[in-house]
Amino acid sequence: MWKVLAQLAVVAPFAHALLRFPCSQLVTQRFDPLVTPGIVSPHVHQIIGGNAFNISMDPNVDISKTSTCTTCKFQEDLSNYWTAVLYFKHPNGSFIRVPQMANQFVGSPNGGMTVYYIQPANNQKVTSFKPGFRMIVGNPMIRTKNVPANSAEARSLTFRCWGANFQSDPSYPHPGTGPLDTIALPPKACAGGIRANIFFPSCWDGVNLNPSDHASHMAYPIGDVPRDGLFFMGGSCPSTHPVRMPLLFMETAWDTRQFNNMWPTDGSQPFVLSMGDPTGYGQHADYVFGWQGDALQRAMDTCTDMSGQPDGCKALHTIPDATMNRCTQQVQVNEVVEGKYISALPGCNPVQNGPNDASMPSSCNAISTTGGVGGPAPTVAPPVVNPPPPVTTPSNPVYTPPPTPANPDAPMQTHYGQCGGQGYNGPTVCQSPYTCKAQNQWYSQCT
Repeated sequence: MWKVLAQLAVVAPFAHALLRFPCSQLVTQRFDPLVTPGIVSPHVHQIIGGNAFNISMDPNVDISKTSTCTTCKFQEDLSNYWTAVLYFKHPNGSFIRVPQMANQFVGSPNGGMTVYYIQPANNQKVTSFKPGFRMIVGNPMIRTKNVPANSAEARSLTFRCWGANFQSDPSYPHPGTGPLDTIALPPKACAGGIRANIFFPSCWDGVNLNPSDHASHMAYPIGDVPRDGLFFMGGSCPSTHPVRMPLLFMETAWDTRQFNNMWPTDGSQPFVLSMGDPTGYGQHADYVFGWQGDALQRAMDTCTDMSGQPDGCKALHTIPDATMNRCTQQVQVNEVVEGKYISALPGCNPVQNGPNDASMPSSCNAISTTGGVGGPAPTVAPPVVNPPPPVTTPSNPVYTPPPTPANPDAPMQTHYGQCGGQGYNGPTVCQSPYTCKAQNQWYSQCT
């Protein structure tokens, strides 16, 4: 998609503002301070942004002033963003977290997401989010979606089934459009992985920063989504929500390639979101505003460079990938959520196919307190490993990692980054002291 946007910028100058930047992983654990403040969340989330993130997120605390680092490319962005985590269900019934990979043209972040702030294509003036602003999108409990197929509600939460090397349908490059983007999880193996697309509403009621449901203060623009999707939707805001704010959009690149040779022969869905959702309809995300001062407003007023490079926005300051990747938090819930096969999804989340809404188990013995965790926290999923007893060990062949290139000036991959695999054409040398280890024919990783 981004290559197409850059080409459009050459042939037809765009005046509307656009920010696109990577944010690496801060932590992966069962925290959701908007929905379950102060207590361990029912399911696992991946979190990015400023390191002031915590289990409560007191709305009276300005996280732009309490964070000491951020995982996002712009140093002024100390916001927090989080989504559910994707797991693979092995034929033997065990689960493992699906690794993430760097999106196109974002550098070398450790996992995380690609974040966009977009001004409408018709150049409507946008008002920045305010300190204390929070919102959520999506419903983790639903297992079907009965909304018009071309409505904003339908196209705001989708999945892109990539061909090899991020290949998309050239007729429909934009998120939420064309035959490769589905509202449900893709029903087939995707040669290049799966990209999750999440658009938040962009019309504010002008009054409430954080209502109790974290959602009713926001709405989508009026009208059907155009052919090129929400990314290029102008439209007008409803009278109940008259203030146009930046369109916040997030992408997560899930590296499902290593599991393609284990796709169930009965055609059932092997991927499941962390709340026990194999449909994908329950995809959701949370946002807590944390930009410093008026930085976001200045950026939306002046940064009209459509090249997709953060350095093109002179109103903001960028930080190196290594600085982003060093900003992490230690896991505070003493349980295994990634890096090895586990017998059940963390937090008592049985797989529920629907179509009825999911229900919470009547009893749950999952860990409900924090503490008791020692050592550094892995914030990006380590490589697939054999599941421990009593789960049956999957039978995976051993593959040889790619040879080390002779060119000493070649770019080097960061810790946990991909360094090889069939169809991969990125860096194949790992930063010291890490080495490139093959997991299967599709995936090698710096560990």
